[in-house]
Amino acid sequence: MPAFLVLILLEKWWGIYKGNDTIRTMDMVSSLTSGITNSTKDVLGLSIAVISYNWMVTHWAIFHIESSVWLYIIAFFALDLTGYLVHRIDHEFNFFWNAHIIHHSSEDFNLACALRQSISTFVRLFTIFLLPAALLGVPTQIIAVVAPLHLFAQFWYHTQHIDRMGWLEKIIVTPSHHRVHHAINPEYLDKNYGQIFIFWDKWLGTFQEELPDVKPVYGITRPVRTWNPIKINFMHLWLLIKDAWHARNWSDKLKIWFMPTGWRPADVAEKYPVYKIEDPYHFEKYETRAGKAFTIWVWAQLAILLLMISYLFGNIANIGSPGIFYYGLFIYIYVYAFTELMDGNPKAWAWELLKLSIGGWLMWNTKGWFGIEQLHPILPYIIGSYLFVSFLLCIYFRKDSNRVPAMA
Repeated sequence: MPAFLVLILLEKWWGIYKGNDTIRTMDMVSSLTSGITNSTKDVLGLSIAVISYNWMVTHWAIFHIESSVWLYIIAFFALDLTGYLVHRIDHEFNFFWNAHIIHHSSEDFNLACALRQSISTFVRLFTIFLLPAALLGVPTQIIAVVAPLHLFAQFWYHTQHIDRMGWLEKIIVTPSHHRVHHAINPEYLDKNYGQIFIFWDKWLGTFQEELPDVKPVYGITRPVRTWNPIKINFMHLWLLIKDAWHARNWSDKLKIWFMPTGWRPADVAEKYPVYKIEDPYHFEKYETRAGKAFTIWVWAQLAILLLMISYLFGNIANIGSPGIFYYGLFIYIYVYAFTELMDGNPKAWAWELLKLSIGGWLMWNTKGWFGIEQLHPILPYIIGSYLFVSFLLCIYFRKDSNRVPAMA
């Protein structure tokens, strides 16, 4: 996470230096908090695999091959094809789009938006797509090594500062290819699903080149209009639930989940319209008021959040269970309260009060703060003071008059 943050800040500096800053502070912070919630969920293991890769390779492998460089290569290609298929399913079916909406929710395109990853998937269905690797006997340990490398290799191409890359455009996913993927222009919608290699799209009919006269416009056609990543993760699912409830026909109540993404029953769409961007070239990006003092507080909140999550990850064995889950709950409440204040929600104080209450309870029941006094006796007092000051500043900044940009 520190490495990603440094790269994001370097991209922002480069954009300012070149007169093409592609990173807005509030959007960037929203992306970073999304990455933190996703990392927390993964570290805590809050998901269930219907069928695990280890089970498949143990029971179904035709061969059992010793580790070699070829196995790593096979694993990388197997993961990439699986990634393409899952990515395409996420885009093309209503139910599965909920797991991916967060990644496309930014109306900017930069390294930060790469960190917008889902927390809404609790049941993993698509490990079965790794069946070819399991049949070939690729060991679980190799998949475990290659999978995070494959994921991290998808970070760099989320940028507008790299143009075409010559012959590499024919082989790998480049920033140009991925700009197309994140765009809502009609020419670009639902194209370029590849994660590392672009030839899957070319072979399977989903490739679209970036056109010189069609500048990509980023986001989703039903804009989320919030900085809160937890809300974004579940808003499409909530819309599907409401639409299924309101639909008159039982067939619509059932098929809405498996229809193409965006499909709604005609009677529901007429009675309960949802705003959709019809002209991608003429709409206002989501923005909220943020004066200098509030922007400084946002950066301070982000820094403290990163320190807190780093303490969790660095001491997870010592904290143990159920402490790590209490800590995780606190992180989620922190992010929710923080981003609600960024949105200017007048009820953000209630979430901040909940954060203060849970934080106080944790301090009382976990030796100050999960044993942090072992680093220095003053640290629990600093955390307690922060929680109280954070609540007071939330009360202050929730008023629009205290968030107006300095130029206004």
